[in-house]
Amino acid sequence: MISLLVKETLYINEVILGTAFGVLIGPYGVNVFDPRSWGDQQDGITLTVMRLILVSGLFAAGIELPCAYMKKHARSLLVMVVPTMTFGWFVVAGGLRLLTPSALHPSSALCIAACLTPTDPVTCVAITRGKFAEKHVPESIRDILTAEAAANDGLAYPFLSISMYLLVDTVGVAIGKGFVIGWLYEVMFGSLLGSIIGLLFSKLMKLSHRRGLMDRESYIAQYLALAILTTGITSGLGADDLLASFAAGCAVAWDGHFKAQTEGDTFASVIDCVLNCCCFIYIGAWLPFSSYNSAELGITPWRLVVLMIAILLVRRIPPLLLLYRFVPEIPSWKEALFSGHFGPVGTLYHFVRGLCQSSEVLQMGVSAVFVSTMARTRLPLPPVGLPENPQQMLAATIEPIVSFVVLGSILVRTLPLIGSFHPRPYRLRWRRSFHTILQCRQRVRKKRYHYLG
Repeated sequence: MISLLVKETLYINEVILGTAFGVLIGPYGVNVFDPRSWGDQQDGITLTVMRLILVSGLFAAGIELPCAYMKKHARSLLVMVVPTMTFGWFVVAGGLRLLTPSALHPSSALCIAACLTPTDPVTCVAITRGKFAEKHVPESIRDILTAEAAANDGLAYPFLSISMYLLVDTVGVAIGKGFVIGWLYEVMFGSLLGSIIGLLFSKLMKLSHRRGLMDRESYIAQYLALAILTTGITSGLGADDLLASFAAGCAVAWDGHFKAQTEGDTFASVIDCVLNCCCFIYIGAWLPFSSYNSAELGITPWRLVVLMIAILLVRRIPPLLLLYRFVPEIPSWKEALFSGHFGPVGTLYHFVRGLCQSSEVLQMGVSAVFVSTMARTRLPLPPVGLPENPQQMLAATIEPIVSFVVLGSILVRTLPLIGSFHPRPYRLRWRRSFHTILQCRQRVRKKRYHYLG
């Protein structure tokens, strides 16, 4: 009922409000919704919720790209995704090792870094959707960032696989398994399978449309139906369901027929808003605040804050500033800086306002929670006492570290509000209103004296 006031005046979006509401109703608030009270089922439910949100967002991202976008911009996307992710992976792992030298094994640091490396397509809508984004952000930047966020989200699988194999195997064996299982099977096979599913259903939908067997509402329903079908098939085969959903979306919209049939409809935006709200309410209730101060595990608040600041500053910005010359869609260092951080550090005031007004400042949230939860399902349960091996240590520390960085990225969204809020216009408005009231009172008094006289 007051969404327009909140978005247009206060520049607060559903991510911040949803997380705050989740914390309020969660175990550290009024305690009416506690995901951790579900016991052993909690990780499985969290993984399913995050997967549903991600695959729907990835499928929609593939559909919203221009026709045959991946074919025309494959080189630029490859330059942006692989070096940036690799750099961020090693930087985050190095920061973890520096801050917790005795607690985390190097392979454990790489595993946690794999959770924090990908950007998030669900929250990437800040610079790809909305009137402000369309007005102030070039279309080429919006498209390449949408494609990058979707692609590197799915590419978190091989980074996580290599890190997990390093915990139990030698370096050579781990890299070999990571390449064969992580890259060839999960990524390549998953992408191919998603593309086949998307192309097949694209042909079937066009055939049904020509014969008058399919209406507009059925096209719109495919946003969820095809995304869920694709992730069900690929995850059942053990492939990369996130990248498969994105590939299916790109394949469905390859020739522009699907976009032509659904153009102008707001159903996808409504579903996206509802899913985002539910997702971040869940994350707010899921956050483990009591685990942010565990000195025996090497986790202390100051270490987490330093890690979060380091991630925000050096995870993406340096590689994109070095590589933007090889990406024609990014014409200057200003756009590279904007693309690297999506707003809050050193960019223009209008970009800051646009990001606050739309949806997201930092691209870290749902993906990090999903990948970290998936890693926990492959690890032994955290011990009651102190961990006895690197696997148990990783199981005990991955959730607090990743969740704090996610929480920090959400809180950082409120910082641009300080720069975007200028009290002077409100003071001037109040002064004008006050003077108007005085003038009206004076007129009333004059009329009253005139009638009495």
